[in-house]
Amino acid sequence: MKHAATLVITALSIGLFFAPGCARLSSQTRASDSYADRFEREAVAADHHLASEAGAEILARGGNAIDAAVATSFALSVVRPYSCGIGGGGFMVVHRSGEDGAGAGQFAINYRETCPAGVAPDRFEKLDDPVASRFGAHSVATPGTIVGLLRALETHGTMDRRDVLAPAIRLARSGFHADAHYISSTAALIDRFEANPEWKRRFAFVWERYLLSGNVRQGDLIRVPEQARALTLIAEQGARAYTHGPVGDAIIRAVRADGGVLSPPDLASFHVEQVAPARARIAGYDLVGMPPPSSGGVTMFEALRILDALGYDFSGPLDTPERAHLVSEALKHAFADRAEWFGDPAFTDVPVGRLLSDAYTASLAARIDRTRTQPASVYGSRAQIVEDGGTSHFSVVDRWGNAVACTETINLVFGSLVAVPEFGFVLNDQMDDFLTRRGRVNAFGLRQSERNLPGAGKRPLSSMSPTIVLDDEGVLAVAGASGGPRIITGTMQALMRTLAGDSAGASVARPRLHHQWIPDRLDLEPDAFTGVGQRAALEGFGHELGERVEIGSVQLIRRARSGTGWDAASDPRKGGRPAGR
Repeated sequence: MKHAATLVITALSIGLFFAPGCARLSSQTRASDSYADRFEREAVAADHHLASEAGAEILARGGNAIDAAVATSFALSVVRPYSCGIGGGGFMVVHRSGEDGAGAGQFAINYRETCPAGVAPDRFEKLDDPVASRFGAHSVATPGTIVGLLRALETHGTMDRRDVLAPAIRLARSGFHADAHYISSTAALIDRFEANPEWKRRFAFVWERYLLSGNVRQGDLIRVPEQARALTLIAEQGARAYTHGPVGDAIIRAVRADGGVLSPPDLASFHVEQVAPARARIAGYDLVGMPPPSSGGVTMFEALRILDALGYDFSGPLDTPERAHLVSEALKHAFADRAEWFGDPAFTDVPVGRLLSDAYTASLAARIDRTRTQPASVYGSRAQIVEDGGTSHFSVVDRWGNAVACTETINLVFGSLVAVPEFGFVLNDQMDDFLTRRGRVNAFGLRQSERNLPGAGKRPLSSMSPTIVLDDEGVLAVAGASGGPRIITGTMQALMRTLAGDSAGASVARPRLHHQWIPDRLDLEPDAFTGVGQRAALEGFGHELGERVEIGSVQLIRRARSGTGWDAASDPRKGGRPAGR
């Protein structure tokens, strides 16, 4: 295992297909129906219990962690349609233990969406619609989920794709019941439809089928049997159903009908990259994460390495104002560097090695004032300031000690709102993750540099942070989150609590903080720092405090503290539940 805080990006362009064997959910009896549970052999923690059970079914049938990850993702496409799905893209970080006969090591799979060839860097600046990068066909980037999942299965899985897709196909045919998170996530979108009545016709599938014409309630059955048709075609034809077949043709028709420019060559040329992961050595542990164009792994690792250089005690609690101040200051440095340096490494140099180096992180640590926060202009590498809503993460471990951390997204809630009606899924609005209008922030309030302007085939910057933590015994923890830039801070704090000895349930459930440099505000969840004088103490450090109901939704599996078995949790903020045996 390497003890290095550097990244080697050796992108391997890998193609599009896949391989072999599976059946029905032999769901193991759970110790409880809560958001956390203990499993002796293998586990899946997704943000919907039906998706966790789909992955656990594949593990119970002898599949490995990659087989289970693919099954979980396709199931999430059905039951979390506002967060992720086959109209989006994602990142997968994989640890192979070597105990199943395959080679040992770690790698990352990049199937992040790409910019269509017909989109120039100034496209959105020329459009009159100020939200064209967020709603409608202009916002749609070339989807990558289908190709990425099938490539992962073909290259690293053991089962036949028909068997791996079977749980998702069943779910698409039978439907699922809207849970509390579904209702809370769609409430603001329903209000937006009411304020823009023309959307009810323009985005009719989302309005009528997913929002039930504005009347969706908890417990309502949501059925999209059309997606079962898409998944069946994928099971039968493989990636070709998307790149050169009926699913891809339908995507092009849907985008063109709303005025977009996505073309058949964009789909046919989409490529998956298997790359070296980002790595960092923190407090004696090896962290493995996603490299750029994900900013999540490196931003989180930079903040943690700054804390390490400060002498931060990772074995202690996070819940004091003094420790929260240091975490906030480290995050501000890391997010400032994210804004300045990050983009698609295929198009621009991202100085990951320098950002994670001992010398650089120590220099940033030395600039932190332990008694007071500082003006935004002093953070990161910049001399001065120049003027992800719908996402899903799941974690998997198998009986051989293999692990997968996978984060996928369609960006905002229900993505672009453009549906593919004959196949029952929604397309992403990932173009908003580019810098679409210079000098302005994106939907998450993030500043970005011109390194992240759109360009043909370019992948937009992301905050997704799938992460695996290793120690001398193998996998200690697998984690990641949803929630835009709060993915980074949510994942980081859950892992910090895990390193301090908390159970998986406690690690994901405890209240969290968030700072992303700009805006210069320290956001707290309602139950965070409510002890006597704690918030006043944070204000005494100079922090402007804000409040957010949720700061990320983390799905985490950790090795049980007894040393055997797995302790798994699906964040109660999103209502999931782990499964396994």
